[in-house]
Amino acid sequence: MKLDFSVVVPYLPMFLKGAKVTIEASVMAILIGLAIGTIVGIGRVIPLRPINFIAWLYVYIIRGTPLLVQLFLIYFGLPSLGIELEAFPAGVIGLGINSGGYVAEIVRGGIEAVPKGQLEAAKVLGLSYFQTMWYIVLPQAIRNMLPALGNEFVTLVKQSALLSTLAITELTMVGQQVRSVTFASFEVFITVALIYLALTTVVSTLVRYVERKWQVR
Repeated sequence: MKLDFSVVVPYLPMFLKGAKVTIEASVMAILIGLAIGTIVGIGRVIPLRPINFIAWLYVYIIRGTPLLVQLFLIYFGLPSLGIELEAFPAGVIGLGINSGGYVAEIVRGGIEAVPKGQLEAAKVLGLSYFQTMWYIVLPQAIRNMLPALGNEFVTLVKQSALLSTLAITELTMVGQQVRSVTFASFEVFITVALIYLALTTVVSTLVRYVERKWQVR
């Protein structure tokens, strides 16, 4: 079998457009996941049992069910409750909510890694729990969380391929469209894989850069 990547060349603009959609969806989902994960992660350690339980339940459900099912629930299920979302926002929200469950556990682990003595010292100084969390705990916890957050962001970029199931024209969907025209399955999906590899490499490099900068402080 001889590979012929020349059949893919005319479709490179389509792949780039698909990659652009993938990047946009991933960035927005990362921001949503960070926001949700930070709130839920703090909720997992805050000394209030009802909040602890709600945060635990969220993480338990999100981590215990497939992302694909969550996407289907948001896009196909919510209309039965009178809530209709277009495919792209539904996909981004689904990715963000799913990522939030994993980010929450990363945040919880980062917070719990901060020595308890610092919490007690802050209490003696008269700081409230939230002041202690914001000014003392979180800045230190972020350093511990960065490698794990980087892995989560890379995973999210790869999981964005599931948006193709909602008929969103992201990178994987473009690959399927090009394959249906060229019938060059191997060449097409090698191209798709290489673009994903480039995207995840950029994410990993950025996280390592931020990690090095943070350690210098």
